[in-house]
Amino acid sequence: MNALKEFREFAVKGNVVDMAVGVIIGAAFGKIVSSLVADVIMPPLGVVVGGVNFTNLKVTLREALEDKPAVTLNYGTFLQTIFDFLIIAWAIFMFVKVINRLKRTPPPEPAATPAPPPPSREVELLTEIRDALRGAKSLH
Repeated sequence: MNALKEFREFAVKGNVVDMAVGVIIGAAFGKIVSSLVADVIMPPLGVVVGGVNFTNLKVTLREALEDKPAVTLNYGTFLQTIFDFLIIAWAIFMFVKVINRLKRTPPPEPAATPAPPPPSREVELLTEIRDALRGAKSLH
């Protein structure tokens, strides 16, 4: 019973829940990036390199015999996987870079209110006269 309680405490800790959410979002993000690579980036790249579809690139090691399929080295699929990885890694790097910049940026400080302008010479004289009159009244 004690092990079950410990497991429950472990499973509901913030770090485990955060990690689970990260894995789920990462899987969805991986699908989006894979589609970006396969459907948006690779077709123009295929045109640039002469209409080659990378996933179809292969070397036949042994031709098909009667009931046995051909043995092929599918290096095009491997290249496609490398492109997927590089683009996913770059996208995650940029995402983490933005998050880190947001964490490091201190919140903007409220603008300091400018000090009021000094009183004019007339106001200073009137203040002196008022203070002198108060002082004279207190003497009587």
